[in-house]
Amino acid sequence: MRLSKSFTIEPDISNYVEETKGKRSASDRVNELLRRAILEEQHERLEAEARQFYAVSESNRAESKAMQKASIRTFGRD
Repeated sequence: MRLSKSFTIEPDISNYVEETKGKRSASDRVNELLRRAILEEQHERLEAEARQFYAVSESNRAESKAMQKASIRTFGRD
């Protein structure tokens, strides 16, 4: 289902849509561009989330080294 909405578009964007729409309607072209932009933004958010998740901070590094030392001592006892 499509909703009829009204948005203000800058002239250079409108020109780009007209030049690239081909035989489709301008609305179809705008929807296509918006879908692509949404996907791009979602990927950027996921990448930022992954960078944050895998970031190594000094406190994490100290905790990891302490865990490694404890593990080595435990294996040494066995």
